[in-house]
Amino acid sequence: MTHAIEIERLQYRAGKAFAIQDLTLHVPSGSIYGFLGPNGSGKTTTIRLILGLLRALSGRITVLGDRMPDDHPRILERVGYVPEQPHLDPTLTVAELIRFQSAFYRRWDAQRAALLTKEFQLDEQRLFGRLSKGQKAKLMILLALAQRGDLLVLDEPTDGLDPVVRRDILAALITYVSESGATIFISSHLVHELERVCDWVAVMDEGRLVTELPLEKMKNGTKRLVIADAPAVINDAPFRILARESSNGSGETWVVSNWEPTMTSFFERIGASVRDVVDLDLEDGFVELLRSFRTGVR
Repeated sequence: MTHAIEIERLQYRAGKAFAIQDLTLHVPSGSIYGFLGPNGSGKTTTIRLILGLLRALSGRITVLGDRMPDDHPRILERVGYVPEQPHLDPTLTVAELIRFQSAFYRRWDAQRAALLTKEFQLDEQRLFGRLSKGQKAKLMILLALAQRGDLLVLDEPTDGLDPVVRRDILAALITYVSESGATIFISSHLVHELERVCDWVAVMDEGRLVTELPLEKMKNGTKRLVIADAPAVINDAPFRILARESSNGSGETWVVSNWEPTMTSFFERIGASVRDVVDLDLEDGFVELLRSFRTGVR
């Protein structure tokens, strides 16, 4: 498997209050990779490190096969970026911003820009500063897609947008990946939204990586178990216990990750039994992972 982004043992500190600690990530080429975490977890800082906007204290960053920041110009020519906050000149029109952006990219796709202008219902003569929040988001996505980059890095691109705008933006991203084979690295705290489009996910919290795995493995492997007659101490479990609570004297409720159906035999060996296995959606699994991470459950 090749990787569009590789981060190895990255260290970064912002003052005394926040640090990226020993971060390792591998973003498969051609994937839509969801970078999840609550606000303040380090998602935007990590993105700025990936793009060379910040310098790490130590560690290695490789983007599209080149080292960052050593090969900064060559990398950014192949990367489309949408920051968390609108950053375009409010005094320019939509058409002027498209022409301005096109001058910097040799692979600029004027046909795609024109198509998305129509699909997104953008008024080419309207000033950027007078666009709605949703229209601004659509224009920034248009500019990133028209660059024909091999990698798109999107920082909370649909935060605060209405469902129709979010749907339009996500549909455009999926179409681009299917046509070009590009990689999308998209950060968000809206877990339910990324569940529909991503095939890999990573979870960050407090500057540290909680987990990184295929989306289906996270969804299929995170379960709520109802257990009877479980011993107080559990050793060598083949799954990870995220939470364990009593159920009104009628057994216990466990939340586990890395679960597989054959693992019920583990409970037979320790004299316990599984009364029920309940599926969790991605958002429930995300919450349980964060809770166990913060309480020190590993």
